[in-house]
Amino acid sequence: MRKRGPIILGVTAITLFLGALIYGSFSVVQAECELCVEFNGMRECRTGSGTNAEEARQAAQRAACAVMAQGMDATIACGNRQPEVRSCQT
Repeated sequence: MRKRGPIILGVTAITLFLGALIYGSFSVVQAECELCVEFNGMRECRTGSGTNAEEARQAAQRAACAVMAQGMDATIACGNRQPEVRSCQT
């Protein structure tokens, strides 16, 4: 009986994790933005989605900066750049 306890606990933990993951993936996307960011002589365009236009714009900018910026300082500097918003749809 003692050997089954950790197995049952592990299966329960995995089941809860997968349930939370599936539940989170069903969140409603209400906005989508496409934008371009220029940083350190590079230009990157990405699309982001979120529950509102601002959240979608931030997601797109984070995705663009992830490609161009290396390190925390550069990531923050890139995130503070004014992006060229191509389109936002709600």
